[in-house]
Amino acid sequence: MEFEAKNGHLMWDGCDTVTLAEKFGTPLYVFSQTMIEEKCQELKRDFVDKYKNVRVAFASKAFSTLAMLKIIQKQGFSLDVVSDGELYTAIKAAFSGEHIEMNGNNKSLEELEMALDYGVGRIIVDSLQEVDLIAGIAKEKQKVVDILFRITPEVNVQTHSFISTGQKDSKFGIPIDESILFPQIQHAIERPEVNFLGFHFHVGSQLFDNQSHLAAVEIALDLVKMVRERFDYTIKELNFGGGFGVRYTEADQPKPFSYFTDPMMEKVLAFCQKEHFPQPAVVIEPGRSIVAEAGISLHRIGAIKELPGLRKYVSIDGGMTDNIRPGLYEAKYTGVLANKAESAPAEKVTVSGKACESTDILVKDIELPTVETGDLFATFSTGAYGYSMASNYNKLAIPEVVLTKEGQAEIIVKRQTLDQIIQNEVVPGFLK
Repeated sequence: MEFEAKNGHLMWDGCDTVTLAEKFGTPLYVFSQTMIEEKCQELKRDFVDKYKNVRVAFASKAFSTLAMLKIIQKQGFSLDVVSDGELYTAIKAAFSGEHIEMNGNNKSLEELEMALDYGVGRIIVDSLQEVDLIAGIAKEKQKVVDILFRITPEVNVQTHSFISTGQKDSKFGIPIDESILFPQIQHAIERPEVNFLGFHFHVGSQLFDNQSHLAAVEIALDLVKMVRERFDYTIKELNFGGGFGVRYTEADQPKPFSYFTDPMMEKVLAFCQKEHFPQPAVVIEPGRSIVAEAGISLHRIGAIKELPGLRKYVSIDGGMTDNIRPGLYEAKYTGVLANKAESAPAEKVTVSGKACESTDILVKDIELPTVETGDLFATFSTGAYGYSMASNYNKLAIPEVVLTKEGQAEIIVKRQTLDQIIQNEVVPGFLK
């Protein structure tokens, strides 16, 4: 992985990571605002400014904090949320309701009421009961709600099965089945409380090939044509999800956003011209691809255990509680000793976490300079699904989050205290 070093230390957006660890403590998430904005500028140049009637909605599940949402809003992007917590964060960040779309396969009554009260711009319908649920709330509140149907396009994807979502056997989406989808469409068209706009799909995550996206686009466009023929109804919006791959290790070869968006838009525009169809709005939902590589995690090396002829374990002061992905679906990472960033590799070690689980292994068999207790290990590409999936397993505190910008660094999430870990716990009267 390419990185900048100065005086033997890893630098991140103009900041010395060793200094950051000394100032803020470890474990520590560090995000580069500069790198986030560079990804946003790429999306603007190659998608938003290149095509008419398109927009980007940041998938906030990747990294949802008040500061992050401020960055996204300043870029002029929309926001994708999937829960009351993510929506509440958006509300507290004063994110415009009309630029929020709400996803989720099991939205509660309370979440939908919250969404309607705040005036979210879109609700993505993901279950067979949801249209009536939304319509009932909308009728009570005397509102009309814009909706899309999330479909399962049944395409093959080259990714881990745990992050593949476009297949028929998925908890997400409505299957493209004659007896299932079309009655739902007709029902949505007929209900005055909802305004049926079109279709949404998300085929999977961490994809480096565009073929599954393109196949899903063709399926969605076929549906657009069928809806017009069957219901005399014009689809106004298509959402093609996200899932664009990023670099975690040297083996990953991510593509520019245009590798996905250009051929998808070519298909849409060709379809509209051939079928004399007005161009629908086109939305994409990148999350990981905006923030993953902009984030690193800093951990202090503690215990070191060498098993002659087998392995050398070096333990960090965090692990699966601040990065569950390696234990959850064998995600691969790499990193460096931040305080020895310019030193040559001298040994092969396995970086392990401190949680009481054998699967709490961050990086297996990584070549590093000679590792000593007190060294600082930096894991690359932890900007997505690190902080957002962090837990208090073993009663470990969730780390601090720092945002850097051209040599400046400020806290955007304070380190959780031990009191905060147990703040919601109570002892019932019969145990006192």
